[in-house]
Formats: sequence, C-alpha cells, structure tokens
Amino acid sequence: MGILAVAADERVADVSFDQDSLSVRLKDGRTITVPLAWYPRLFHATAEQRRNWKVAGGGYGIHWPEIDEDISTEGLLRGAPAPHIRSMPVAIGTAIVAKADGSDKRSGPKSRT
Repeated sequence: MGILAVAADERVADVSFDQDSLSVRLKDGRTITVPLAWYPRLFHATAEQRRNWKVAGGGYGIHWPEIDEDISTEGLLRGAPAPHIRSMPVAIGTAIVAKADGSDKRSGPKSRT
C-alpha cells in the first residue's frame, strides 16, 4: 500500500498579527505562529506598519519596507527568532560608532563607580 504525500508549498499566502504573535499562512494551508517578541522591529512597529508587508524572495519571504524587516518562511519553519544585532545600543543615550575594522566605540553617559 502506497502513501500519498501532499506537496508542500512554503510560499506566503497571508500575514496576520494579534497582540502577542505573528501568524503566516502558507500556500499549502499550514499556518506558522510565532511570538512577536522574536522580531523586535515588528514588536515595536505600529499596526499600520505591520499591515504594510509585501511578499518577497519569490514568495518565500516577507518584507516590511517601512521598518526594513525581512523574514523567510524557512526561518519561521525552523523556529528561528531574529538574530541579535551586536551594534544595538545597550542603554538609552548610548551611541555606537562602528569603525572600519569592525570594532565599535561606545559613547554616552559614564557610569560612576
């Protein structure tokens, strides 16, 4: 007896949000739901910015132009949150200046010891 396998189609069909999560419906009918906190740019975006998405990467990605966020269906299926960006400020008022050699220089309020 053979097994009939339905072909998976991991291309994006629709994107939706609730208060705490991002849901992506795929063309094959599956829905992937992940915590919105995994994607800080989306988490901090307005509802209008979140609604302004476009299918990218031949249908295998989602792009939010206003907040410069990109997510692939491959990453969603792997359960991969957004990578932490090393150059993100660690405290309010701290500026980070990247140098050509890849190091950075932090400036901002000095801590008192």
